[in-house]
This record gives sequence, structure tokens and C-alpha cells, in this order.
Amino acid sequence: MNFQQLRIIRETVRQNFNLTDASNALFTSQSGVSKHIKDLEDELGVQLFIRKGKRILGLTEPGQALLGIVERMLRDADNIKRLSDDFNRVDQGELIIATTHTQARYILPPIVAKFKKAFPKVHLILQQASPVEIAEMLMHGEADIGIATESLTQEESLASVPYYHWYHSIITPQGHPLSQQQTVTLDELAKWPLITYHGGFTGRSKIDSAFSNAGLSPDIVMSALDADVIKTYVELGMGVGIVNSIAYDADRDRRLNQLQIDLFGENTTWIAVRKGHLLRGYGYEFISLCSPDADIKALKKAAQPEV
Repeated sequence: MNFQQLRIIRETVRQNFNLTDASNALFTSQSGVSKHIKDLEDELGVQLFIRKGKRILGLTEPGQALLGIVERMLRDADNIKRLSDDFNRVDQGELIIATTHTQARYILPPIVAKFKKAFPKVHLILQQASPVEIAEMLMHGEADIGIATESLTQEESLASVPYYHWYHSIITPQGHPLSQQQTVTLDELAKWPLITYHGGFTGRSKIDSAFSNAGLSPDIVMSALDADVIKTYVELGMGVGIVNSIAYDADRDRRLNQLQIDLFGENTTWIAVRKGHLLRGYGYEFISLCSPDADIKALKKAAQPEV
């Protein structure tokens, strides 16, 4: 038994039992993947995968039991490497942050600038994805830190701390009738075509709940993944926008007007790490820069490998 066999087991499951995709992900040949699986099954004396001809359809019962052990062994091996790096290369390495467009564009730039000044030799990678994808990247070890509003607190394998609280605001073209009002009700807002976030992004569930609880069916003519796209089409006169209030820049968005009105309640953006995943010291420094009040001790405790 060797680590390459274990990686192949894990990657085959991740790639929905497609050996071609698994071999591509591991930069090896499909025949090599098949041989490693066969050799491991022969060594263990059990069949790990359900097969139909040459196709792999799923895991057998022994395969399902083995998968959990494989995940732990590979995670522990990775933690050993990280532990060594943390002592030998304190200010060097790589940090992968998975986050949404809104956080990367409007919230993180000053944090990233401070971090790079403190750790110039750390290669910082910002991966933009949906909240669900961010959670999956954390759970699969493809990202070190995740930042999003949705999904991160719903997974038991993730430990999270609050980053900041925020509200939605209304965006209109300059001169729009709503821009002349001091207050806007849900009833008034529902009379206009709306442009807002796609489901599962940036507090969209709060928007839907507010209208539903008020017995209203708004005309959402367009949804998008990020605020810049929403603002572009609002500026074209296609509808009234509902965005994270932080996404409005008075200097850059001169053709738009912002109404900061609390119609949809408070939202919280979270910072998360995977439980049992040892984060390098500079990773915790990044989190502290984001949220000075974050309970770093609790995150470190959550990151301790299971015994």
C-alpha cells in the first residue's frame, strides 16, 4: 500500500468514478490508475469498487469503510508537511483563499495589501467561486480559507467565525422615481422590475424571504453572480438593483443612486477553515487582519487533527 494508491482511491470518488477524469486530475495514465486500484484490491483481499464490465459504478461496503480512512491518512500526511513548513519556512509558502466576487472586489483589497506587506514571500491565490463551491473546495483541501455569506456555517466539517455584518441596498439609475424618495417599502419596490443576485449568492435567500413573508411576488427580470454585472444592467435601465451595500462606490458609480434602506435584514459574511486541516501561521494572520476579534484559538483547536 502506498500514498499514490490512496490518492487514486480518493480522486476516483471525487471524479464520480470516472477513471479518465481521475487520471487527468492526478497527471497520470488511466491504465496506471486501473493497475493501482487492482493492486490495492489484491493486497487487501477485498473488492473496493462496484463494477459493470470495465466501468466503475460506486464503492462496495469495504470501499466505503476504506474511504474514510484514506481521507484521514492523506489529511494527516498533508498536516505533517504543513507542520514542517510552519517551523522551517515561517514566512514562505502558499495561501489559497476561496471567496465570492463581492468579497474579492470590495472587501479584501486592503486586507490583501496589508498581508502582502507583512508576508511578501507568501504566494496568495484568490479563487472566486459560488458559496457552495467554496465550501466544497475547503472540504476537499483545495483552499485554505473560505469567505462567503452562505453555505459555510452549514457544513459540520468546517469551522467558521463571523467576518462582518452588512445590509442590502437599492441601486437605481440617476433620476429614477425611487431615487427621489427618502423611504421605500417592499410594496413600492415590488412594482418595479428587479435585478439582484442569483440564488445562493450574497443573501439572496433574505431577499426572497422578505417578499414572500409580505405576500409579494416581485418581478425579478435578471439575476447575476456579482454586483458589478447587476449595476451594469441597472445603469442600462433594465431594472432596479438590490446589492450588498458595500458594492456601491460613489466615485465610480456616478450614474447610479444608492438607497440604504433596511428591507431585508442583517446578513453576516463568514470566514471558514476545514476542521482537522492544519493552517500555516500566516493563514491565521490573514484571518486576524480580516477580523481582529475572530476567535483564533477556537479555529486552531478545530484544526487539530482527530486522534
